[in-house]
Amino acid sequence: MDYIYHLANASLTLRVVEHLIDMEALPLSFMTVIHQIDGWVIKVRLYDTVETAIAEDFRAYLSELGIPHEPNIRLRMALWGLETGQSPVDVMRRYQVAVVSHGRPESEEIEAFRNQFVMGLGYCPETLA
Repeated sequence: MDYIYHLANASLTLRVVEHLIDMEALPLSFMTVIHQIDGWVIKVRLYDTVETAIAEDFRAYLSELGIPHEPNIRLRMALWGLETGQSPVDVMRRYQVAVVSHGRPESEEIEAFRNQFVMGLGYCPETLA
């Protein structure tokens, strides 16, 4: 089961990561986090063995934080590349997207990306708050 959502800022993205870490009942396959100028795109794949009630609860949780997202062709190809084992660096070069994380959800990667981005800019844009 795949969930692709657009989130407004880093804080909401971190909340999803923490939720996935805390919810042992969710059979997580992987999570991909991509930063875009207007926000964050996350893709969460759960194994098909997830119970319907748990899957619907998770979908409701994501809908409270963001909106379902239909990625454009470039983003779809980037997500597919990551799923087929291409390295995040190759995917970033080929499809011009900022892959922050792929695999097991880790808040440290998102925090590191946010800190480096803010240091480079000298201010904190809304999407990184």
